Amino acid sequence: MVIDDPAVKAEVEAAFAAYETALVTNDVATLEALFHDDPRTIRYGGGENLYGMEAIRRFRRGRSPQGLARALEGTVITTYGQDFATAMTLFTRQNAPGKVGRQSQTWVRFPEGWKVVAAHVSVIDV
Repeated sequence: MVIDDPAVKAEVEAAFAAYETALVTNDVATLEALFHDDPRTIRYGGGENLYGMEAIRRFRRGRSPQGLARALEGTVITTYGQDFATAMTLFTRQNAPGKVGRQSQTWVRFPEGWKVVAAHVSVIDV
């Protein structure tokens, strides 16, 4: 198995960047499109445990578009073979001083492109 094939890694980095842009601009359609539409897709958030794409949709569509701007640091994207990757990053928000967020995503290549199949977001004190 090839780890971090440059071409595959570039694809996942582009998908991750698209996700980040959609997140901070509250582009719900793109956020939904980047998650695998399946009842087994999971997103654990800062205050919610979402099982299945329907729950993730309800959360995304009901979330306030305010205060989404953030700065990323320590992002690590690792690809395994041609069809599997993880993306881990830390983030800070000006409206949350003294806190650091942690985000992990598991990405899988499907015929229609790269999709998140599992995600976890949490915030801790610095």
